[in-house]
Amino acid sequence: MSDNPLFQQIQAEIDANPVLLFMKGSAMFPQCGFSAAVVQVLNHFGVKYKTVNILENDEFRQGLKEFSSWPTFPQLYVKGEFVGGCDIVREMAASGDLAKLFEDKGVEMGQ
Repeated sequence: MSDNPLFQQIQAEIDANPVLLFMKGSAMFPQCGFSAAVVQVLNHFGVKYKTVNILENDEFRQGLKEFSSWPTFPQLYVKGEFVGGCDIVREMAASGDLAKLFEDKGVEMGQ
């Protein structure tokens, strides 16, 4: 798998960004409700994050599904670790687990 150039590109993006959200659209203009919900959660915690619009490249979008073994978007990564999609992120935010993950991984939070 690591000799797959697309997987190498995805891994490089994950490695370069402590908090990375693969989503439909952008943080300013989410293209689906699930992506908008995760953006809202991240903004609530005041973390710095990068978004990648998976609608811009179909090959990249399909490759990302294989890379993560997760069929839907958005997909959140924190310090290289796949966290999950919208439902998981919202549940973790509500339970306090997301704040703990940010803290444990050294991700700065603020408002």
